[in-house]
Amino acid sequence: MATSIPNRLLFIDGEWKEPIKRNRIPIINPATEQIIGSIPAATAEDVEVAVEAARKALYRNAGKDWASATGAHRAKYLRAIAAKITERKSELAKLEAIDSGKPFEEAAWDIDDVAGCFEYHAELAEALDSKQKTPISLPMETFKCHVLREPLGVVGLITPWNYPLLMATWKVAPALAAGCTAVLKPSELASITCLELGEVCKEVGLPPGVLNILTGLGPEAGAPLASHPHVDKIAFTGSSATGSKIMTSAAQLVKPVTLELGGKSPIVVFEDVDLDKAAEWSLFGCFWTNGQICSATSRLLVHESIAAEFLDKLVKWCKNIKISDPLEEGCRLGPVVSSGQYEKTMKFISTAKDEGATILCGGERPQHLKKGYFVKPAIITDVKTSMQIWREEVFGPVLCVKTFKTEDEAIELANDTHYGLAAAVLSQDLERCERMTKAFQAGIVWVNCSQPCFSQAPWGGKKRSGFGRELGEWGLNNYLNVKQVTQYVSDDPWGWYKSPSKL
Repeated sequence: MATSIPNRLLFIDGEWKEPIKRNRIPIINPATEQIIGSIPAATAEDVEVAVEAARKALYRNAGKDWASATGAHRAKYLRAIAAKITERKSELAKLEAIDSGKPFEEAAWDIDDVAGCFEYHAELAEALDSKQKTPISLPMETFKCHVLREPLGVVGLITPWNYPLLMATWKVAPALAAGCTAVLKPSELASITCLELGEVCKEVGLPPGVLNILTGLGPEAGAPLASHPHVDKIAFTGSSATGSKIMTSAAQLVKPVTLELGGKSPIVVFEDVDLDKAAEWSLFGCFWTNGQICSATSRLLVHESIAAEFLDKLVKWCKNIKISDPLEEGCRLGPVVSSGQYEKTMKFISTAKDEGATILCGGERPQHLKKGYFVKPAIITDVKTSMQIWREEVFGPVLCVKTFKTEDEAIELANDTHYGLAAAVLSQDLERCERMTKAFQAGIVWVNCSQPCFSQAPWGGKKRSGFGRELGEWGLNNYLNVKQVTQYVSDDPWGWYKSPSKL
């Protein structure tokens, strides 16, 4: 049975509201190239209304309704959202697969993670209560000091299309746990489930204005949100180019930002690995989410002594990946998200070939799929470090390969990038893995695996992959202001100036 696409408006102040300019953007199913619905197109005028709603929610009843309420109070809403997400898991997973092109089973996994992330941040919200008024030990007995952890205020959350609801949750859950109010602007390429989050919030009775959701184009809705004087922080996940623009905009008001940007992450395979296990992790690390992952380990470095045998294994594994409509049972690779992304991916592959690289397998449209933005996963060899395919993020199912002789050479090649989000090492020698872990210039390191991610562990990069951390306690701290409170407790006068009464 065909899945019905909800026809939503903007979610502002707890209600569904028509965009002021009444424009909409078509939703295109990347597996069929058919228009299957539309989303509302917010503009600067709608941003104004949404920010005002968030501001009112922050200060309503002197903050007692949300911002200065107990963490336990906010946790009840986060748990209710998690329960409702779980209740609607199958429906939301189908919408995610249809909208973004990711395989249904992967989308279902994402929805489980969404619920788990809200649950985890409910626990963090409750833990905040015991951390309030944490005493600070001072060297002078005449003073007492403690800290308060307070919400930053109204936050703007701008999220990508590769994990539409999950990436939104990585920001929404900690922001709400901290007591902030928020305006969420998801990518126009995949917004359906983010709008459904608005319906979930409505159903659980989240106070109006605590979360507002604006779909629309980046320049028309994202840019006005990033530059709005009443938005106290911006958290962004997306391209490095857009992240730079957001940082520039925020700098005008000295507004804090958290940026999780692009990557060109390495996976280093040493000669002592089990070839089949290493082959699967190497492919999963790059082709999961149809290759559209900021942390994709898309630069494979393999020891020269096993390179020929390993690449043979890799090709056999690669040819066994089921490419199909995302809703088809057993699908492991769906279409990329849009025609623009399809053309960009194919251009990367053709440029690599023009520059002298070898397309070992894949890199073209699957013959059995005449429609949709499908790309057979590509493995590219004979790659030089000067090539575009080595240096630039593709955001598609494309793995480039180089060999190395020594551990030092592997480290040098692994760090030969402007990015620094993630890195992986596969080896049975755990001491060597530890050395590689320390040598990688990255915010995340995987040992004998690639891509696992947990709400409890920090996520973020260095260099041009951005700064700040999401998830874990580190992610919650992004949305908190630490206030120092120091009290003079002695009955004696301070005594720095002479008292007029004693002259």
